[in-house]
Amino acid sequence: MYMPPQFNAKDPAIALELMRSHPFASLISNDDDGLPFVTHLPLVAEPRGAGELVLLGHCAKPNPHWRYLQARPKAVATFLGPHAYLSPSVYPDLARVPTWNYLSVHCTVEATLIEDAAAKDALLKKLIGDHEPAYAQQWRDLGEEFQLKMLAGIVGFELRVTALQCKVKLNQHRRESHAAMHAMYSAGTPDEQALATWMDRLGLASEAPVAEGR
Repeated sequence: MYMPPQFNAKDPAIALELMRSHPFASLISNDDDGLPFVTHLPLVAEPRGAGELVLLGHCAKPNPHWRYLQARPKAVATFLGPHAYLSPSVYPDLARVPTWNYLSVHCTVEATLIEDAAAKDALLKKLIGDHEPAYAQQWRDLGEEFQLKMLAGIVGFELRVTALQCKVKLNQHRRESHAAMHAMYSAGTPDEQALATWMDRLGLASEAPVAEGR
């Protein structure tokens, strides 16, 4: 994605936090006609040894996306964090324009399908453990016949992240807007409040405007 240097978040902990707090992703591959094919789905980010990161998920068997991953394993997964409009009223002068602030992560991935029933069951248990651990007992109590029927209706996949971009666009280059922007976002919608929290985390809210000397 387009990445001005002031918005390039290179700390992998920021990217991981965004993927875990906003797990509903877009998985993008090419279909058999060479056109982009997108599936919106939850993905669980799982760090592994030596700095490796994988994304775990599954899709319904009738969804052709798994076949595209099988034929062309390279794909892109995107995560969108909090985002909100920013009014030019945050600036001390009038010669300004509106913008949109947001946080996002783009991952280039290599897909491996998970089709064996036991492996899919293990995958689902990881996803249950991440989203609703209390459901694990209910899943076990449904019985093997029901479980196998449900497992037959999905295809799992492991997406190994080969490249990652994390964009944090919070008007970092416009310090004169930060105080008013933080106040506006803090009193706003849940997304705006989340952006204010990120400003706090990155130390933007406490930055004083650059003094204009004579």
